[in-house]
Parts: sequence; C-alpha cells; structure tokens
Amino acid sequence: MRGTFIEFRQGMLNISPIGRNCSREERNEFEKFDLANGIRKTMVEKMKEEFADLNLTFSIGGQISFDLFPTGWDKTYCLNYLPEAEFDEIHFFGDKTFKGGNDYEIFEHPRTIGHSIADADPLTTLNQLAELFKLPAPEKLTPPASH
Repeated sequence: MRGTFIEFRQGMLNISPIGRNCSREERNEFEKFDLANGIRKTMVEKMKEEFADLNLTFSIGGQISFDLFPTGWDKTYCLNYLPEAEFDEIHFFGDKTFKGGNDYEIFEHPRTIGHSIADADPLTTLNQLAELFKLPAPEKLTPPASH
C-alpha cells in the first residue's frame, strides 16, 4: 500500500484502499483480491451508513478505487448538455454497469441504451460497436502518434 489514498478531484473524492501509486502488478493483484473479498464493497457500505445524512453517492470504478460525490453528479450529469430533441439515441458502453458501479446510473437511464462490456479494453467496445452498426472493427489499436 502506498501513495495517495484519498484524492480530491473536481466535484468528488476518489478513495483507493491500496493507494493510487501502486504498480501495475499491485493493481492487478488488488483487483483479484477485491473481487474475492469485497474490500471496496465493504468500505462503501460502511461509509454509506456513517454518512447517510449527507446525500452522497458512492460508486465503485476501475480496479483499485471508488468515488464519492454529491447525488446527481454521476455520469448522467452529461445528459444535461445533450438536448433530448437533438438525439434520437444515446448509446452508452460500460464495464461497471452493476448497481453500485460507476457506470450504473447512466447505463440504466431512460435516455440511454446501455451496453455492458466484459472489460475496459477499447477493442471490446469497438467490437460491440462494429456489431451494432454493421461496420468492421480494427484488429488492433495503434497510438495516435503513429498515424
């Protein structure tokens, strides 16, 4: 465990039980440990109890952390800037679409068509987009500087 455990971000707190400065290997190991033992889920449950009077939302995201923010400041906030009359469909792709995940609210929102993806790999999303829109997906991604 090392580094920043509570990070103050624009409009929210990001809390990481292992620390934001962990290595890639430590990150991957913590993710497995967390999936087996529910570390972040337990922390979120306890914090919801402790701060029940503050109208906060807790959202598990990524591999090593969870977010804490005022209710209503989740990913659905962006819909305020997409006028309903201008968009027939809004598709959302996310890997944390379960209740308590950081994609849940927008995934379930009546204005979006939610798509759950198995992982955070951009190629997974591209393959789902290819299937949805009947277009070919690239076999691999290349960094923008190499184009």
